[in-house]
Amino acid sequence: MDVKSATKAIRSGDTAPIYVLYGTEKYQIQQFTDMLKEQVIEEEHRDFAIVPYDLSETPVEVVIEEAETVPFLVPRKLIIVRDANLFTAGKDSKIEHQVDRLLTYMDNPADYSTIVFLAQGDKLDERKKLVKAAKKQAIVLLFAPLSGEELLNWIVKLAKQREVTFEPGAPDILVSYAGTGLQTLSAEVDKLCLFAGNGGMIRRADIESLVARSTEQNVFALVEELANLRLEKALSLFYELLKQREEPIKIAALIARQFRIMIQVKELGQQSYSQQQIASQLGLHPYAVKIAGEQARKFQPERLRLILSHLSELDYQMKTGAVDKVLGLELFLLKLGA
Repeated sequence: MDVKSATKAIRSGDTAPIYVLYGTEKYQIQQFTDMLKEQVIEEEHRDFAIVPYDLSETPVEVVIEEAETVPFLVPRKLIIVRDANLFTAGKDSKIEHQVDRLLTYMDNPADYSTIVFLAQGDKLDERKKLVKAAKKQAIVLLFAPLSGEELLNWIVKLAKQREVTFEPGAPDILVSYAGTGLQTLSAEVDKLCLFAGNGGMIRRADIESLVARSTEQNVFALVEELANLRLEKALSLFYELLKQREEPIKIAALIARQFRIMIQVKELGQQSYSQQQIASQLGLHPYAVKIAGEQARKFQPERLRLILSHLSELDYQMKTGAVDKVLGLELFLLKLGA
């Protein structure tokens, strides 16, 4: 079962006794957990019916005892269990857990309790008996990063819920300014919707004036301008970074990182890797892979490697004092955009 199907089932009153949530999208995991609270527990019962635990502090058998205990003053209870590393690989917990108690409970869960395990990490340890049992007897949901198109649709939908629309192309501009983090994007959409008002439209100019870009996003935009041979705009972004007191060596390192990503995306794409596969392989968001791929198409592989070689030499010169850091990076940008 996927997240969409699980959400639909919960909203129709079909709630499973056990959920295991994992993945990199912590914002979506929190949204799903909040939805469970709203759908499963009536508002007046939430102070008594929602029980939090942390497996880094509490043995899992205590959680099971809670689940098996008949609710007091409320019809059912929702047990939220954080740091559920029982399902993932990694270091053993300092707490001794009786995993067999959980395995036994999975065979016959209480019908008045719902347990939600929040597993840390982007994957489960498929070798574990507990994970195999969970996939058979619980609802296991992966919250992976949204693809490029899904991310843009998510932004549009978020604004639509507030009766606000986006000017064509504006969602892309928002991602280029705010990045791909859903928590940050949600906050920025809220702000832009308040500015636009009910029935209003969020325009590119609104985003450019109201959304602040991080250093990483500024460097990302700088490389985009260079890829499109818009040297004047690239230099403008560079000077803006200097005004923000960003260290030239850091700027050069971030530029090098982006060109390195472009090479990796280009090479993996030539090996018929999909956007999602490349993102997983490189540990990047699919939208970042999409943009890097578009940038990479404007350069030959040999050109990208030469640029990285020049950046490596520039890094050495800046760190040894052989060249003024600002002047050295400025000259590099001028040559690259020529």
